[in-house]
Amino acid sequence: MNLNLQEGLNLAKELNEALTADKPNCGVVICTPFIHLASVAGVIDQNIIWLGAENCADKEKGAFTGEVSAEMVKSTGAQYVILGHSERREYYKETPEILKEKVLLALKNGLKVIFCIGETLAEREANKQNEVVKAELEGSVFNLSEEDFRNIVIAYEPIWAIGTGKTATAEQAEEIHAYIRSIVAEKYGQAVADDTSILYGGSCKASNAPELFAKADIDGGLIGGASLKCADFKGIIDAWK
Repeated sequence: MNLNLQEGLNLAKELNEALTADKPNCGVVICTPFIHLASVAGVIDQNIIWLGAENCADKEKGAFTGEVSAEMVKSTGAQYVILGHSERREYYKETPEILKEKVLLALKNGLKVIFCIGETLAEREANKQNEVVKAELEGSVFNLSEEDFRNIVIAYEPIWAIGTGKTATAEQAEEIHAYIRSIVAEKYGQAVADDTSILYGGSCKASNAPELFAKADIDGGLIGGASLKCADFKGIIDAWK
């Protein structure tokens, strides 16, 4: 929940110009607040930057005042939606069942889903991170057909490393990313697992991006605060070069 409409538009334009001048060597998606989506769609080149929302409703339409449906998100020109972010799970009590509904509606409306999973500090200290991420996948996305699952991007967020000053090492991140890929392979086969993008979402910035992105099972980043300034975000994007 950052940047008003004008600030958000200015950032999108600045990013678009920077990446048009210096083409990225990776896919770039910006996920904006709902009120920015339609306006931002008009100022970016979606051959260079894709557009996504940060959430959508678990209902199709109707008397749910204040909610924004997957169909509405899609109608703005967006192609992606983030679901299951740790903040949505914690502050808004989104359960695996609610998220399962959101995923189904997003896919039904032609959106690709960036699905977030990850463990808390207590869970990490109890060495339960593997069972936590497995349960989160089983609870909300492992019900999908192989065809539908191919429209899921997984984002691993070590909740204990977000804004706490604690950071996961590149080795810790790679270890759990490799585990996540292994359980996708168990469920859908190795080919699907190899094709699944698994993003790292724990305080990724220009300074640590090259080390993280060099790991075999880290396919990108889910960027928070560092995406709010063009130069910072571009520093992370450039780590792919």
